[in-house]
Amino acid sequence: MKSLLQKWNGVSLIIRIAVGLVIGAVLGVAVPEATFISILGDVFVGALKAIAPILVFVLIISALTNANKNIGPQFRTVICLYMFTTLVASLISVLASYAFPVTLKLTDAVSNEAPSGIWEVLRTLITNMVQNPVTSIINANYIGILTWAVILGIALREVASSTTRNFLTNVADAVSGAVRWIISFAPIGILGLVFGSVSTSGLSIFADYGKLLAVLVGCMLTVALVVNPLIVSVMLRKNPYPLVFRCLRESGVTAFFTRSSAANIPVNMQLCEKLGLDKNIYSISIPLGATINMDGAAITIAVMTLAAANTLGIAVDFPSAFVLCVLATLAACGASGVAGGSLLLIPMACSLFGISNDIAMQVVGVGFIIGVVQDSVETALNSAGDVLFAATAEFYEWRKQGKELPF
Repeated sequence: MKSLLQKWNGVSLIIRIAVGLVIGAVLGVAVPEATFISILGDVFVGALKAIAPILVFVLIISALTNANKNIGPQFRTVICLYMFTTLVASLISVLASYAFPVTLKLTDAVSNEAPSGIWEVLRTLITNMVQNPVTSIINANYIGILTWAVILGIALREVASSTTRNFLTNVADAVSGAVRWIISFAPIGILGLVFGSVSTSGLSIFADYGKLLAVLVGCMLTVALVVNPLIVSVMLRKNPYPLVFRCLRESGVTAFFTRSSAANIPVNMQLCEKLGLDKNIYSISIPLGATINMDGAAITIAVMTLAAANTLGIAVDFPSAFVLCVLATLAACGASGVAGGSLLLIPMACSLFGISNDIAMQVVGVGFIIGVVQDSVETALNSAGDVLFAATAEFYEWRKQGKELPF
């Protein structure tokens, strides 16, 4: 039994999730009355609901506390590129969601009271921001969690000793480890979730997932092949595609299969060395990018949130959607560097429109079902962008100095 378990864990998570998805669909068609199988999905989602608020809180505090204070012009350029492209990515995902609206099959998806407009959304946002941090964690108020994590992280950055910084890093690593353990059970959880969906709604459930996946992947490909090259072209005044395709080939392909921006950091560092970048700079900008350059995560958060709103009949006007874009951009910076990390931030964005945490976590479950493709493409986009914009920032300085660019 131990040998079988080791062999099973040695198989790629993507393959294991695919196996769980197929088994769940088959069981949903063959024995729809075996409702006890859906408990596996409930346990998996419950574990995610329990760990997600703590994950967001400790990751953001640790990242801000350990941030380098001496950031020169080139680092500012890298950070601006990371944040700007993430915001643009979320805007593209909102426009795509308007053009191709998607609804989901959720259990107990009763319509919540929709906010009347941007001012009510802002009022909800501000009220949630100042809620007690402990209460925010208990009630999964992600907006309050994000606010207090930022405040405490900035405050600790000024006063924390090296011992405190190391402790916070260890806590963040420990919580991320717990998330990895939970996600290792994703195939079993997906089996239960797919069984519950298919047994109640039939195989037509996958048509909705297909539409959702098409919107998500379409937005990510647009950012990778159109938006990012355009930004690089404007800054470097040169055909960007040789650099773009090299980053996608040598970083994106690996990230597609590892599904972890953090795990792909060594690959990106090696690529930066091949490109001739300054090690003193890319040794900081690449790990930073794995934390805050989250175009794919912002797309996932925005599209999934608007899909939940469409399902509940909540009409989202563009000013409210723009607030969602900003929130998705900031939230994406707190996405865990492990597979499926961005999905755990969807409830925070859903809370902006008064969508309950129970329904939001069902959306997270849908995200894990389509994650075999969605999370792989998302991570490839994020990781390739880390190198692309780290290189762009340095090559921009080279261009101003009249140096020849190596592509």
